[in-house]
Amino acid sequence: MNFDSLDLNAIWFVLIGVLLTGYAMLDGFDLGVGALHLFTKTDEERRTMLNAIGPVWDGNEVWLVTGGGALFAAFPAVYASVFSGFYMAFVLLLFALIFRGVAIEFRSKQPMLWWRRLWDYGFSIGSVVSSLLIGVAIGNIAWGIPLDENGDFTGTFWSLLHPYALMLGITVVALFAMHGAIYAAMKTEGPLHEKLRGWINNCIIFFIICYAITTMATLLYVPHMAARIGANPWLFSIALVNMLAIANIPREIHYRRDGFAFISSCVAMIALMTLFGLEMFPNLVLSNPNPLNSLSIHNAASSKKTLSIMLVIAVIGIPLVLAYTISIYWIFRGKVKLDRSSY
Repeated sequence: MNFDSLDLNAIWFVLIGVLLTGYAMLDGFDLGVGALHLFTKTDEERRTMLNAIGPVWDGNEVWLVTGGGALFAAFPAVYASVFSGFYMAFVLLLFALIFRGVAIEFRSKQPMLWWRRLWDYGFSIGSVVSSLLIGVAIGNIAWGIPLDENGDFTGTFWSLLHPYALMLGITVVALFAMHGAIYAAMKTEGPLHEKLRGWINNCIIFFIICYAITTMATLLYVPHMAARIGANPWLFSIALVNMLAIANIPREIHYRRDGFAFISSCVAMIALMTLFGLEMFPNLVLSNPNPLNSLSIHNAASSKKTLSIMLVIAVIGIPLVLAYTISIYWIFRGKVKLDRSSY
């Protein structure tokens, strides 16, 4: 294939954004279900929550692995700087994701109450910590991190935990909790389903409050993350889509259309990720306080030949990943039914 006429750097920026957006939508509801897990009271309810995500949670995390692999191949300087600079945060994220996966698999292996409660706490805490750390990472990418002229991180782990990043972390926890509550309602029935419907409204309120505070903080303290929309007012249509999608969720829940509520939640997440990507472009990692040291799609990219070969692989591989994901969700469609083989 001849890709000479294409801006491969920009294409890979978009492709990595697509992979990370897919991860946010899919593993986002897994993490949200985990965040809400301890609010359930009975063993049956908790088993139902686990089995709502049981067939798909591990496949959802493939999107994160694929996004990380694509980042390594297309923009190795960014991969090196971010993964070394955020090393402790990523280790904590890795442990949290591993521990919640172990909790899902181990919880129902023994009938003792203390055993199941131990793994219930592990599953829920791991989900909240994972969501929080993902948000903190996004907050630091938006705020900017200290980079030297070689693109090396010069800060510390504690310098990443500033108020804006923590606010982004809490907002992501709220977003995933809302997303997870909608998905769990879509997969359950009976008393638990009705309970989840009430939780959805509370999660929406929590998310809207966090989102409003984060938006105001962004406009006041991180104005570069709104500069492109300010210069191109037509891009505000994406923000409008986001607001309408969020506003449509309680309407669909009121009319008991859980599937449409979940689609609205997905649209809102796509719009949020699109806005984030538009404001970051062409930068991948902003340098703060010295913007000249920022890593962009131009100074952090692999060679054009590497990007071309990887694009061929992506053109073949992404449809396969999509086909696998769609087939799994189709096979395990419908409401959760507990049996002897369930978690």
